[in-house]
Amino acid sequence: MSYTLLSSPLQGFTDFRFRNAVNKYFGGIDTYYSPYIRLNGKLVIKASYERDILPENNLDLEVIPQIITNDADEFLFVAKYVQELGYKELNWNLGCPYPMVTKCGMGSGLISNTEKINNILNKVHSESDIIVSMKMRLGYDNTEEILDVLPILETYPIKNVAIHARIGKQLYKGGVHLDAFQECVDNTRLKLYYNGDITSVMKFREMQARFPSIDHWMIGRGLISDPFLPSMIKSDSLEYPENKMELFSAFHDTLYAGYSESLSGSTHILLKMHHLWEYFSVIFSNPHKVAKNIRKAKSIRNYEQTVKEIIKAG
Repeated sequence: MSYTLLSSPLQGFTDFRFRNAVNKYFGGIDTYYSPYIRLNGKLVIKASYERDILPENNLDLEVIPQIITNDADEFLFVAKYVQELGYKELNWNLGCPYPMVTKCGMGSGLISNTEKINNILNKVHSESDIIVSMKMRLGYDNTEEILDVLPILETYPIKNVAIHARIGKQLYKGGVHLDAFQECVDNTRLKLYYNGDITSVMKFREMQARFPSIDHWMIGRGLISDPFLPSMIKSDSLEYPENKMELFSAFHDTLYAGYSESLSGSTHILLKMHHLWEYFSVIFSNPHKVAKNIRKAKSIRNYEQTVKEIIKAG
């Protein structure tokens, strides 16, 4: 069965610079979801959100913008905005697990509020022709919550529902709930995508065997940790390319140059790169040592030298 690989949005990581660099050096991702737009009660699009989804910053990519909100008017405002940029689809985030979001009744903190979900979808579909897709968790407190939402979603022309097979309270800890995801598959006619813990080719093969009806697979942290992964999945290969370090070095340097240009001051640049290396370290032979050495690099000069040594050692 043919399948599609999707890049799951991670706030602070999968912006247009990252997406373009992954696409240029590795490929394998068919569609990228941009990190969510959040309005915070004001009908104004922040410049950083605008830069991220401007068509000229995503020329060779298929990108779907995302919104996080619990307000229909905000949804409609963003829908109109992205349509003016040429987008036809807007993804609604009911998956974010972070407390600063869920405490406001957004992300996975909204899943249990079926009445509000229904009211928002009703107004959006009544007043806009935007195509709506969903990114969800199984619930916030338990995996049963989504089962109350799916029948509501079925009453609207929802394009698809991408489900991260954890609950919000887990954040990214603990395992995925595969039986609960199967229950969703068995209890809805909606188009479902799978998301959660696709971190290797072997893991992808396991998930394919577990859910044979799923043909859209979303990769989140696994893509940041190992940008080679999508292309390896597509080629069904367990082996990295012979020029692995050469490709990674070019990828890193492109990202580093982009963030050095856009971020002000060495502190912000180093913080950004340190966060990325918490994931990147996984593909090296001694991840713990690599991550430790990167954390110790407190100046731009030290950072650049440390990266050279890490890549040289492979």
